[in-house]
Amino acid sequence: MRQPPSVTKHALLAPDTIATRYWHRLDDGRLQCDVCPRACKLKEGQRGLCFVRACQDEQIVLTSYGRSSGFCIDPIEKKPLNHFLPGTPVLSFGTAGCNLACKFCQNWDISKSREIDTLADQAAPRELAAAALRSGCRSVAFTYNDPAIFLEYAIDVAQACHEHDIKAVAVSAGYMCAEPRAELYRHMDAANIDLKGFTERFYRKLTGSALAPVLDTLKYLKHETRVWIEITTLLIPGHNDETGELDALSRWVCDELGPDVPLHFTAFHPDFKLRDVPSTPAETLTRARHIAMANGLRYVYTGNVHDLGGGSTYCHGCGQSLIGRDWYALSTWNLDAHGGCRFCATRLPGVFEPAPGDWGRKRVPVALHRRRAV
Repeated sequence: MRQPPSVTKHALLAPDTIATRYWHRLDDGRLQCDVCPRACKLKEGQRGLCFVRACQDEQIVLTSYGRSSGFCIDPIEKKPLNHFLPGTPVLSFGTAGCNLACKFCQNWDISKSREIDTLADQAAPRELAAAALRSGCRSVAFTYNDPAIFLEYAIDVAQACHEHDIKAVAVSAGYMCAEPRAELYRHMDAANIDLKGFTERFYRKLTGSALAPVLDTLKYLKHETRVWIEITTLLIPGHNDETGELDALSRWVCDELGPDVPLHFTAFHPDFKLRDVPSTPAETLTRARHIAMANGLRYVYTGNVHDLGGGSTYCHGCGQSLIGRDWYALSTWNLDAHGGCRFCATRLPGVFEPAPGDWGRKRVPVALHRRRAV
């Protein structure tokens, strides 16, 4: 027996807990969560690996609706999105938990949290949309942990934001089942998908998940939705930075998604369970960028390092600099009001406004509501 189809009218079970839709009952009485390919099979009182979806009162519930690990205004380039409303501020937030088990997680204090106290900030969707509007944000981003596990909250926030012409951005690992994926991305305007590596071995050993569903998500987003997508691959020395793997990854992106999908290669720093692995050398990112561009990708970026060339956008028609970036601050802007190159009129793929934003590198914490101590 499945829940009713609506995911925007929730039956409140307890504070911050709502009934969900994507699950079914097994023959042995357990309930299987159908949000992601992990397919957690739960008895009454048990939680999935993500921690926030649980079996309660003979249904799967979301236990973190309306609660966040914190809100912050970031530059949109930090997501990273380089072809979506450049220079504008984005109101970013996440919850607790994650449906992957990445040994290299760089938000592990949030995504790996098993403490409800992590979710100290509270905001209903309309309150969050109002805060974004007051702050001058052009978008909200579901980030720090994966919106797949709190999709009901993410959808309601996106709908509230759309009433004010504020866009919705998902920063995700792309590890979802088809039906909830379609539900989530019907309400998203842009997404950055982490393509964490390009072998099943890497995904199995370092993330506890699988590569194939992520590739399915990327193909779905590109060919079956209007969501603007960019891809990020964190390069980890000795694990996913070999030339052969980078060649295969970038060839797949170009062949399956097309040459205009931006690809970001970002630098790893020792964290969580990979503290014995060195930081990524800048030359590794440059090598990866050259490989990807040689394979036909037009917009390949380096991140987490200071690299003016690798962070900037160039016209694929005439080679002129279109958007210069110094870290997250914009310098050069050579797009016309329609997103075309001022030198040769070649259109730059993406979502652009007539003029760039001027948010720069600022990162501003935002306090909405604090839960009262009980």
